Amino acid sequence: MVWLAPSARRQVALAWKLLIRCVSRLEAAMTCSIQLAFGRCVLSALVSAALAGCSSNNPGPVPDAGTVGDAHLTQDATSVPDSPSDHSIAPDTISSDTAPPPDIAPGDAPVAGDVAPDTVVPADGPADRMVEPDAAKPEASVADVRATEAASSEASVADVRATDAASSDAIVMPGDASAPGITTASSSIPRVVDPQVPAADSTTLASDNAAFAFAAYKRLSPTNTNLVFSPASISIALAMTYAGAAGNTAIEMAQALHFSLPSAQLHPAFNALDQALASRGQGKPGADGGPMRLHIVNAVWAERTYTFNMAFLDTLAANYGAGLNLLDFINAPDPSRLTINTWVADQTENKIQDLLPAGSIGSTTKLVLTNAVYFNAAWKTQFDPNNTHDGSFTLLDGSHVTVKFMNATFSSIPAMRGTNFLAASLPYADDRLSLVVVIPDAGQFSQVEASLNASTPGTLVAGMTSQLVSLYFPRFRVETGADLVNLLKALGMTSAFIPGVADFSGMDGTHDLSISDVLHKAFIDVAEIGTEAAAATGVGLVTTGMPEGLWVDATRPFLYFLRDQPTGAILFMGRVLDPSKN
Repeated sequence: MVWLAPSARRQVALAWKLLIRCVSRLEAAMTCSIQLAFGRCVLSALVSAALAGCSSNNPGPVPDAGTVGDAHLTQDATSVPDSPSDHSIAPDTISSDTAPPPDIAPGDAPVAGDVAPDTVVPADGPADRMVEPDAAKPEASVADVRATEAASSEASVADVRATDAASSDAIVMPGDASAPGITTASSSIPRVVDPQVPAADSTTLASDNAAFAFAAYKRLSPTNTNLVFSPASISIALAMTYAGAAGNTAIEMAQALHFSLPSAQLHPAFNALDQALASRGQGKPGADGGPMRLHIVNAVWAERTYTFNMAFLDTLAANYGAGLNLLDFINAPDPSRLTINTWVADQTENKIQDLLPAGSIGSTTKLVLTNAVYFNAAWKTQFDPNNTHDGSFTLLDGSHVTVKFMNATFSSIPAMRGTNFLAASLPYADDRLSLVVVIPDAGQFSQVEASLNASTPGTLVAGMTSQLVSLYFPRFRVETGADLVNLLKALGMTSAFIPGVADFSGMDGTHDLSISDVLHKAFIDVAEIGTEAAAATGVGLVTTGMPEGLWVDATRPFLYFLRDQPTGAILFMGRVLDPSKN
């Protein structure tokens, strides 16, 4: 039997008063699991107090019981440790009181003497929505979690928040794209709005992204007569997923996507690129009479019962301004699909509809990646619609189709005559962005197309000189939809799609996640006033003589790149073999 010193007995008595007081306060709001967790913490305090009394007859001053109780009740909001790398959120999941979270080694599991509760639930929230901080990491910092599904304003605080994006302070996705009504798991870390990225890193990223763009083009072009896709959008979205990849999966992703920068430099470089592109067009006109818009929006959609590591969510928040959109794939796969489709349509001003076809989401779906780009800009010098006439376009097989041709003479735009092609760069109202058009000579399309590589756009623009150009150019509208899974597999990214083999342990600490779909859809409409593009993707006027300057006659198949000059980013690229077809 252990005999307690009088001071220790006073501590025990005060502690019992604390227990009674706290239980009475929490009884109406806390679930049974929280009561047990809290009780276990107080029991720890009692044991510690008893042992302290046994070892010393002078335990020190005893705080007022009321002060102790109040401090303990607010501990979750003021002093709960928060590790940036080991915390996780498990919405709609009840945790075990004994098993440590998957990212904690058994030896690091909380012991009876730990004073921090191992489970925190919003005071008035549903009992099945639970946040699980890692109580075993004393070096962690204070966290900020809000469960806005809880009816009470006294939502508990932890390291991750599950936010109903329909609220007034919804999580904002890249490109300022919120996801109304969708619960989002994200870090409380704010986005880095002015990343200090070395110029060498930005240059490397631009080169790597261009290499992926042309590798993807070579895989997509054989199956599409006319083609449009957004390399920048795909790269940014897959970089977000790469942040949670590990082991061989990460190696394969880096090789397929041509990522050569270490992760610590890669994600800040993407952040700088994304924000640079988002700044384009401010105060400039759009093709529809409204303001110029360039929105790049990316989203990762996950089964809501999964937990996610804090380090992964920190990376998404700091570098992409994003979190994970949590949906009930298990019980509501098709409503989840419709939710994603509605979100994509909203971000692209309804230009991209039904990104995910029926049946693409099933009860076994765990992770879906979507991306969308919307671009709407007027030309710096617009075509006069009165000069648009029907004309003949020659197809690769020598046959002809009649399409609408725009016609204009530009006093000074970049253009050049190559060995077997013509090229011109048509600037938009924000002339940091331009449409680079490459028109192979008759019979030379295949040769020119085969010669394309990552350096092509930059080399072309560098070789152009500003000059008088007369341009005869067809109006065209192209929409392309593609499941990129086979493309990515062909580029060497295979393990990411194999359940049990995929290693996205950086996301949740397990090997349970694999990618089921990577779907991309792009749209571009080039007309007299300007260009509208989105991704998630007669008799012609006859001249009596050769005009002055360079005559650029796009009456045969051509290639194009919608490019950002300062960053080298290719926002859209593709080809037009038959402008009479969408």
